[in-house]
Amino acid sequence: MKTILNPNPENWESLCKRPVFDRIGLEKIVSSILRKVKNDGDSALFDLSENLDGAVMNSLRVPESEIKGSAKIIPQNLRNAILVAMVNIEKFHRAQLINEKPVETTKGVKCWRKSIPINKVGLYIPGGTAPLFSTVLMLAVPAKIAGCTKIILCTPPDKNGNINPLILYAAFVSGVTDIFKIGGAQAIAAMAYGTESVPKVDKIFGPGNQYVTKAKEMVQLDGIPIDIPAGPSEVLVIADRNSDPSFIASDLLSQAEHGTDSQVILVTDSQELSDYVKEETYKQLKQLRRKDIAAIALENSLLIVLSSLEQCVEFSNLFAPEHLIISTTDPLFLAEKVLNAGSVFLGKYSCECRRLCFRNKPYTSDIRLCKKLQWCFDREFHEENNFPGGFT
Repeated sequence: MKTILNPNPENWESLCKRPVFDRIGLEKIVSSILRKVKNDGDSALFDLSENLDGAVMNSLRVPESEIKGSAKIIPQNLRNAILVAMVNIEKFHRAQLINEKPVETTKGVKCWRKSIPINKVGLYIPGGTAPLFSTVLMLAVPAKIAGCTKIILCTPPDKNGNINPLILYAAFVSGVTDIFKIGGAQAIAAMAYGTESVPKVDKIFGPGNQYVTKAKEMVQLDGIPIDIPAGPSEVLVIADRNSDPSFIASDLLSQAEHGTDSQVILVTDSQELSDYVKEETYKQLKQLRRKDIAAIALENSLLIVLSSLEQCVEFSNLFAPEHLIISTTDPLFLAEKVLNAGSVFLGKYSCECRRLCFRNKPYTSDIRLCKKLQWCFDREFHEENNFPGGFT
């Protein structure tokens, strides 16, 4: 992690540049995979799973018995945590089911908007280096609330052709209708074009690596809608001298371990805090199972010390992070100045790794003339609440 002290505002733009990785040949590889699945269907999926994932399988669909049996493998406290998360996500999204009143624009002329659920949605869930079962909840629960009749989920199998039971259990409780053992760009192709086993969906949602993202971008050119091309994970933390270095370090690492291209940034008005956070981050790094991945991501990460918290917010607005955590004495005051961020977490107990929000809902699209920020404020959460299991 690189520490930068009081950089000149004229140089902020260069500090906001994301790391650039070599993607030469990526489009050619993905194009070949898409074409093969489109032409050969299930046969191509079996071949690609064996060649790319090392998994030899007899069936692409996960049987119902395997889905229901996942509950027996998962500890009770973790099952409870998943159910608590599901309830919270459902509360948040159900509140968005609003019937707008007609507006009479001219005498006798009434206009209104109506939300119509997408019939068949395809959800991609990463499951290779880390099973993102929380993503299952954040995608499937809104889809169910929206009224989507078919919720198709694709996730990569391990070398034995099995799906992580956490993904299966989260999918089972959240209302997923069909689960397939398919990963990577080939999963996007299967949902986009349809095969003998996998239904063609109306819209594709979900994060993934550079191959998945490029596949989503390319099938969109063929007329298949997608949510957004997800970029590398990133978080920016604004903190003051009263912040807890161990909490901040955990927040930074929770994103850094997502992938080697993740970027994490601390912006603070306290050099002393910056030094403590750096020390604590490398201390916690040693305890991670994915420490090799996180360590590479930290090489592109920054600790920036500015002269005031107001400057910290200005820098954050310029950087426009995917996730913003305001871990200061008065986070609500600074929150009023936030202009650009994907989601905002207020207070040291609203850590991003406990995120229960999702901003790409499977409704038909409409045009918005204002920015919609996600807010999560946990004033009342404390360690002594003994929250069951935690979230990833």
